[in-house]
Amino acid sequence: MPIHWRDHIISTPDTLRGKPRIKGTRIPVSLLLGYMAAGYTPDDIIAEYPDLKAVQIQACLDYARELADFYV
Repeated sequence: MPIHWRDHIISTPDTLRGKPRIKGTRIPVSLLLGYMAAGYTPDDIIAEYPDLKAVQIQACLDYARELADFYV
């Protein structure tokens, strides 16, 4: 089943100065992408942030993919 990042990521001007974040949290997408870029696995990230779900981490990758397509 495909992941739709809009189901998991939100941006509101009153939280984290509008940075995209995981819905219901203050965890920015950029933080999770940074962890993945550093070689962390989804399981490693969930160990650090136990309230996260793998689908939310996957949504961050889908979000980044869509941004990359947009700016090409």
